[in-house]
Amino acid sequence: MGRVVLITGAAGGIGKAMVESTLAAGHAVAALDRDRVGLDALAAAHPGAALHPIVADLGTETGCREGLAAAAARFGRVDAVVNNAGIGVSSLRPDAETRLPSIEELDAATWDRFFAINVRAPMLLLREALPMMRAAGWGRVVNNTTSFRTMLRVLPYGSTKAALEAASAVWAEELAGTGITVNVLIPGGPTDTPFIGAGATWPREQMLRPAVMGPPLAWLLSDAAQGITGQRITAGRWDAAAPEAATAMRPIGWPELAADAVWLQAKR
Repeated sequence: MGRVVLITGAAGGIGKAMVESTLAAGHAVAALDRDRVGLDALAAAHPGAALHPIVADLGTETGCREGLAAAAARFGRVDAVVNNAGIGVSSLRPDAETRLPSIEELDAATWDRFFAINVRAPMLLLREALPMMRAAGWGRVVNNTTSFRTMLRVLPYGSTKAALEAASAVWAEELAGTGITVNVLIPGGPTDTPFIGAGATWPREQMLRPAVMGPPLAWLLSDAAQGITGQRITAGRWDAAAPEAATAMRPIGWPELAADAVWLQAKR
């Protein structure tokens, strides 16, 4: 067994591709999802693999804590956390990807649930796994956010992913030098999974395939990416022959925008 990798949203389209690539790289996978039927199908597709399905509701603090604990109990540790699970606007109505939700549609309960799953859960899972990673002097955190365009256009999903992007930058800085890396991995555009509702008007045949997320994730989990942290990788542009090429990899969170800040200066 290689590393122990916890992958959330593992029963979904992108999650399944991530599980497949991670298993193929020789790692064990703790597959978290709230979809028991989907997890059963995932396990059936990988008979005999080092795969442990875990039913968990990541919208609750208890679900996050118990999900991580179940992974550690099964494999003895958790070396990497891949925060892929998310709730999107198609959960509000089938056409919400292309007829975007308005502020009037977003009550407090909806807003809170989006933030609980898309932002709070990654923080809680990392918090639970961090002592094991620190003790080992090795760890990987990979967060699935979204494009800047989506962050600026789609409520409440874009806001949650902007928050996770900012958190990823902070975590990467905080954990620098510990052997624990924090990176962002996104498809780069609409991806052909059930996450995008049936009412979306984009042609499915032109969407990205979920499999694009597999190879860059396997690379990030490898020792070859040990020095890579604080980066966002666009899977749709990533090339295994040039994994660090600027066409697919750039610093998390558009740090050039930080130059806009005006800091207090000492009087002369």
